[in-house]
Amino acid sequence: MSQLFSPITLKGLPLKNRVVMPPMCQYSVEAKDGTPTDWHFVHYVSRAVGGTGLVIVEMTDIEPDGRITDFDLGLWSDEQIPAYERIVKEVHKYGAKIGIQIAHAGRKAEDANPPVSSSSIPVTTDWKVPRALSTEEVKEMVVKYKDATKRAIAAGFDTIELHGAHGYLIHQFHSPALNNRTDEYGKDLSKFGVEIIQAVRSVMPEEMPLLFRISAIEYMDGGYDLDHSLEIAKKYKEAGVDVFHVSSGGEGPAGKIKPANTPGYQVSFARAYKEALDVPVIAVGILEDVALAEQTIANGDAELVAVGRGMLKDPYWALHAEETITGNVTPPEQYKRGF
Repeated sequence: MSQLFSPITLKGLPLKNRVVMPPMCQYSVEAKDGTPTDWHFVHYVSRAVGGTGLVIVEMTDIEPDGRITDFDLGLWSDEQIPAYERIVKEVHKYGAKIGIQIAHAGRKAEDANPPVSSSSIPVTTDWKVPRALSTEEVKEMVVKYKDATKRAIAAGFDTIELHGAHGYLIHQFHSPALNNRTDEYGKDLSKFGVEIIQAVRSVMPEEMPLLFRISAIEYMDGGYDLDHSLEIAKKYKEAGVDVFHVSSGGEGPAGKIKPANTPGYQVSFARAYKEALDVPVIAVGILEDVALAEQTIANGDAELVAVGRGMLKDPYWALHAEETITGNVTPPEQYKRGF
């Protein structure tokens, strides 16, 4: 029996297996209007055809200036909903569930003039200096996360993931090195994230799980450690997060501590979150080796495994992995001759 290909239910969401396609920006909205294109349709549906249990749509931004680049996805307008709905309906045909990652790039919004952040601290001297949001603007930003979530639910998504990792806006608020505010959002580094979680939860169906991607540690000199992120995450859990998607870094150039970038190098962070918070976790980070992915679940390190680059190389990674582990797989009828 394969643990990786056993079913699991997250709150009220049943998944056929533990394989997750994590959010990976495609930078492919050529019209720069934030709306998914045929590329996105084929990209996500093909992973559902390929056997993935949960597909998570790439970082999707709450306002135009929240995008990393103008070629990114957005959910700031009701006019964008139908294109997402088309993707969701087709993904569901192949037994997969689909979520979407709601986000704002903050100081990492390359095409914003200027970008905004918790504080006026650039990523490096080569990056634009961001404008610190006013207290009122921070509160307005919370509402934008809520409104984007409403649109995602209207499009039929099965789950929502908030992006609080990799140096994007929520991360910029809960990082001591990136937040030097003196208002309520500086005195309590978790406040911005907590308010977003509460706002988003207020418009989500009760049975729908809320996922949260977080950087367990920062790699820049003076960055936060695991203990800090766990303290923040405890408050996020209390506010309504059901599952943590545990990554690391991304806030800026690495200092003395550098990411190992070896297979499974972030799995220990996922396990630490699972043990400290008693919640399901998604492990991520060069987990495309089938035996390693299976081992991560079998060892109890995580409930789910995200395979990113491996799925960019092979849309049918999940089918191939299941065949490797079990010797038995049921592909779509049209592909059975190939298995």
